[in-house]
Amino acid sequence: MHTIGLIGAGHIGGQLARLGVQHGYRVVISNSRGPETLAGLVAELGEHATAATAAEAAAAGDVVVVTIPLKNIDAVPVAPLEGKIVIDTNNYYPQRDGRIASLDAAESTTAGLLQAHLPASKVVKAFNHIASGDLTTKNAPTGTAGRRALAVYGDDVDARATVAAMIDEFGFDTVDGGPLEDSWRIERDQPGYVQPDDKAGLTEHLTKAKRSINA
Repeated sequence: MHTIGLIGAGHIGGQLARLGVQHGYRVVISNSRGPETLAGLVAELGEHATAATAAEAAAAGDVVVVTIPLKNIDAVPVAPLEGKIVIDTNNYYPQRDGRIASLDAAESTTAGLLQAHLPASKVVKAFNHIASGDLTTKNAPTGTAGRRALAVYGDDVDARATVAAMIDEFGFDTVDGGPLEDSWRIERDQPGYVQPDDKAGLTEHLTKAKRSINA
C-alpha cells in the first residue's frame, strides 16, 4: 500500500484523505493545530489513517499534498520532501493571504512559490480548481461519458503522470497542462476555475485563459 501524506486537513485535505482510503492508500494527516485535533477525522477514516505533525506526514508520504493557506507555505517542511512528488492545491486570496507582489505582478504562480520553497521536490499543481464536495460526489469510473476533468501542471513529466494516474483512480479525467510556469491558467478567476468541465471543456477553458496583473 502506498502512503499519501497530507499537510493540511481542511476541506480539500479531508476529502482527499477520504478518497485515498477508499482507493487503498494509507493516509497520514496533519494540520497546524496538532494531531490530537484530528481524532474525529481519523476515527471516521479507519485503520489506514493516522494523525501526525506536518514533518511526520511529509516524511511518511510517498506522495505529499500541501493544502494550506498560501500565506503559510514557508512553514512547509523542506528536508522531508526532498525528491518527493508534492501536490499543490493552493489558491491565492489576497484578503486571506495578504498581497504577494510576485503574484500581483504575474511574475510567478502559486505553485511556483511552493516549488521555490521546495527546490529539491517535484511540485505538481492539481486539485485547486474543484469545490471540495465535488471530489467525492462528482467522480466517476474511467471511461464514463462526460467525466469531469482536472488539470495537472509540473516541471517533471513523470511526476505529472503519477499524479494524473492518482486523479484517474479518484474518478476524474486529466488534462496535462505542461510546466508549472503555465499553471496560472487554472488559478482563481480563470475560465476553468471550479467549472464542471469534461476533458474537452477544460482544454478549451485553459486555452482561453488570460493572464493579467492584479491591481
